[in-house]
Amino acid sequence: MRFQTPVLLVALLALVGISLWLGAASVTSWQDAWLFGVSRLPRTAAALLAGAGLALAGVVVQQVVQNRLVEPSLTGTTESAMLGLLLVTLWAPGMAIAGKMTLAALAGLAGTGGFLMLAQRAPRQDPMLLPIVGLIYAGIIWAATTWIAWSTDLLQYLGVWRLAEFSGVMQGRYEWLWAVGALALLLYAVADRITILGLGREQARSLGLNYGQTRALGLVIVSVLSALVLVTVGAFPFVGLIAPNLVSRWRGDNLRGNLPIIALGGGGLVLASDVIGRVLRYPFEIPAALVFSVFGAVIFLWLLFAAPARSGGQS
Repeated sequence: MRFQTPVLLVALLALVGISLWLGAASVTSWQDAWLFGVSRLPRTAAALLAGAGLALAGVVVQQVVQNRLVEPSLTGTTESAMLGLLLVTLWAPGMAIAGKMTLAALAGLAGTGGFLMLAQRAPRQDPMLLPIVGLIYAGIIWAATTWIAWSTDLLQYLGVWRLAEFSGVMQGRYEWLWAVGALALLLYAVADRITILGLGREQARSLGLNYGQTRALGLVIVSVLSALVLVTVGAFPFVGLIAPNLVSRWRGDNLRGNLPIIALGGGGLVLASDVIGRVLRYPFEIPAALVFSVFGAVIFLWLLFAAPARSGGQS
């Protein structure tokens, strides 16, 4: 059965309501209502914005490399941004959050560029080869990052960044994520160019697209989105892989039409993971990234084995 968009919106609103209602502290009077503005509203908004940003970053990466089975955590983007953030913490711990995000985004952009160099040399006959290359590449970067953190006694930071969770999100500690909305509007404005980008270098140039400029813009958007989420709440694997693929299988390959649904889907999946993590061992919490990793790994395996032939196509 094909779910309709209104049903998804109703489900998303239900998740929002559950997230606002759920908490260790009960709201029994108007004096307790400040909890909504200080904690529960920011937490819910952060989950939605983080999921939307990662889902949009994933669909752009898939267009750039022409493979549906990749996302920022499978291209070294997230690990490189984490390495950049670690170096900033080591060399300039007092830097403002805007500076940390900028340097993390630059590091993520450099890491993605390295993956693209590898991707150009990888055979395209087997669409599953590129994700494997990405896993190895990201693993190397992560190993280097772990060694630096171990040698400088900063391993605890990696543990916080590696598994995103929203228990520490409060008013004043998540507002940078609203930049996801601005980047989503920019991405929607250039959606047709991103679609043509997914056709490949030669086809894109034959249609009059400035391939290098458009690819650079897409990678900058991906790096900034990844850095925003990483610095604010931590790393979230599989969101950029799962949301675009599920929407594409449901609605087809109209990227401009799919972008709002991809953003809502990514936000809804992350919010659902956060809600599940809060109720499994209530009043204790399981990190939302850990919950989603289990679900995402299952869907990833299904995508690998169920329809590899579709992975070479683009949204």
